[in-house]
Amino acid sequence: MEVQGMRLGLEGVEIKRGNWHLSAEGSFTEGVHLISGDVGSGKSTLALMMAGLFSAASGSVVRDRVSSLMISFQFPEYHITGTTVGEECESWGLDPTVILSSINLEAKRYYDPFRLSRGELKRLHLACVLANQYDLLILDEPFSSLDVCEKQRICNILSGCSHGITILFTHEQAIFPRVGHIWEIEDGRLRYCGSPPEGLQNWHHIPSLIRTMVASGKIPMNLSPDDLIEAACRT
Repeated sequence: MEVQGMRLGLEGVEIKRGNWHLSAEGSFTEGVHLISGDVGSGKSTLALMMAGLFSAASGSVVRDRVSSLMISFQFPEYHITGTTVGEECESWGLDPTVILSSINLEAKRYYDPFRLSRGELKRLHLACVLANQYDLLILDEPFSSLDVCEKQRICNILSGCSHGITILFTHEQAIFPRVGHIWEIEDGRLRYCGSPPEGLQNWHHIPSLIRTMVASGKIPMNLSPDDLIEAACRT
């Protein structure tokens, strides 16, 4: 008998709020999935529903062989439970020395987390999230408040994800990890674009730089900076 892997299934899902609605159907298997969409399109609402924190008006969310789940919210303040930066690391079951040295915050170990800047707090939160392993990891706007170097560092980590299902919700336009699948929310519906590189040509929310490359025939194999540079340098 063939053993099926982990899967998140959306079956006839409908979400409604007054005149606003979102329909979602699809199957998310192991790997990194990118979901793009305009501000207000429903990305955060869909993320909450996938995590079981929001109920759909109809349909169902099926999690096959998923035994551990984590959702990371756009605003890191929602996650804070420790009274110091070090205690926040410990609340995740992590060694503060290891985590804080990796994000250059060793000197602020005894700070109240809310004394950190928004960017520092986001770095702390993501370092704690990504130090653990989950069957289903949902990241809602993980690049917000981060500078270019931090975005690239997080993308390098995500590109190397080899376990479980990672779903990345973002309206980022410049820096991405390597992904296995591209989705978008458009006109109140979740739409599957496909896998890179073919899926890039079906992606309506494709960033302008990548759109230009695709139009010129220099189609990147994937979305990471290395993939874009390789495509741009083709002769």
